[in-house]
Amino acid sequence: MALIVQKYGGTSVGSVERICAVAEKVMAIRARGDDVVVVVSAMSGETNRLVALAKSIADPPKAREFDVLLSTGEQVTISLLSMALEARGCSARSYTGAQVHILTDSAHTKARILEVDDQRIHADLAQGTVVVVAGFQGIDTEGNITTLGRGGSDTTAVALAVALKADECQIYTDVDGVYTTDPRVVPEALRLEQICFEEMLEMASLGSKVLQIRAVEFASKYNMPLRVLSSFKEGPGTLIAPEDETMEKALISGIAFSRDEAKLTILGVPDKPGVAYMMLGPISEANIEVDMIIQNMGADGNTTDFTFTVHRNDYKTALDILQNIAQEVGAREVRGDEHIVKISLVGVGMRSHAGIASTMFKALADEGINIQMISTSEIKISVVVHEKYLELGIRSLHAAFDLNSESVS
Repeated sequence: MALIVQKYGGTSVGSVERICAVAEKVMAIRARGDDVVVVVSAMSGETNRLVALAKSIADPPKAREFDVLLSTGEQVTISLLSMALEARGCSARSYTGAQVHILTDSAHTKARILEVDDQRIHADLAQGTVVVVAGFQGIDTEGNITTLGRGGSDTTAVALAVALKADECQIYTDVDGVYTTDPRVVPEALRLEQICFEEMLEMASLGSKVLQIRAVEFASKYNMPLRVLSSFKEGPGTLIAPEDETMEKALISGIAFSRDEAKLTILGVPDKPGVAYMMLGPISEANIEVDMIIQNMGADGNTTDFTFTVHRNDYKTALDILQNIAQEVGAREVRGDEHIVKISLVGVGMRSHAGIASTMFKALADEGINIQMISTSEIKISVVVHEKYLELGIRSLHAAFDLNSESVS
C-alpha cells in the first residue's frame, strides 16, 4: 500500500462537473488499495473574484483581513470534493489549513510553512478515510489565518507529502507534464518523462509556470518525488526526482524563457572600488530584484559601463533610481530598454559536454539574432535578445539541440 498526496489546481476543480471528475480519479487510487490525501485550490476564477471584492472596499486591503477572505475560496472546494466522494461511497473528511495545523510565519499573503501536524491526517487514513485539505493557507502562532501566495497550493501539497512521508506527490494541472519548451511556441516540443530537481528549479526560476518554485525547492530539500499530471488527459506525466547517477543525461532538457525583462545601463561611471554597490545598493533597498549583470571597462580606461536586468514591472522605478545615481556620481548617461526577453538552455548534461555555448550562439547568429547579454551557470546558459526574436530564437535552439527527438524523453 502506498500513500499518495495529490494536488488539483483551480482549473481542475473549476466546476461541479470537474470536482466530480476529480472524485472519480481519487476513487481509482483508493480502488487499488492506496491511501490518498488531496490538496485543492479554489475554483478557477474564485480568488480573482475575492481580490476584486476586497479592493472594491479598500485598496490595498489590510493584509490580515485579506488572508481571511482569500482562504475561503479553498474552503468551498474541500467541502464540495468531500461531498462528491461521500456520494460515491468513499469516506472523506475536509480540513482547512488551520484545522490540520499547517503552522506558518506571520507574513500575511506570502507566509512560509514552518511545521505540519500530521497526527489528525494519519488517524483518518488509518480509518480508510480520504483526507481533503485546503491548499494555499495555514495559521500562525497567534492563531491568525495566513496564505502562502499565488500557487501556494503546490507548496501545501509538498509540505504534507514530506510530513506524511508519502511515496509520491502528484501535481494535477491543465498540462500533462513538463515539456522541452512551451508547446504554444514550438508545437514539436516533447513531454519529458523525467527531470531532476536541479533542472526543474532552473526552469521554474526562468519562467516555466508549471510548478511554483517554492514547491520545487521544498521537494528538493527533502527528496520528495513530484509528478506533474493532467486532470483532463490520462498519461504518466513527468517525474521530478533526485538526479539519477545511473542514467545517461540528455545534453539539454529544456528551453525556458521570460518575456518580463527590462535592461538598464549606466555609462561612464568613474572606475573605483565599490562601484557595483553604488549602482545596485539603492536598487536592492527599493526591493527590486536584479538578474543578469555585466560590468565593462570604458574605452578611456578611467570609467566603467554597468548593465543589469530587472523585471519589467520594476523598470520605471529602477530607471528613476539609476538616473539619480548618475547625477550623484557624475556618470555620462543612463539608457533603458523594455523590449528585451531572456532565453535559457537548461540541462545537467551540459556539465560534461563542451561546445554548448558555441552551438547556441551559432544557431542564433544563423537567424540574424543579436545577443545583448550572456549569463552562465553549471547547468544553464541564458541570453538576452530583442523581444521580436523570442519565438524564432526558441524554435532555432529547439532544432539545433535536437529537442524534437524522442531521445530527450
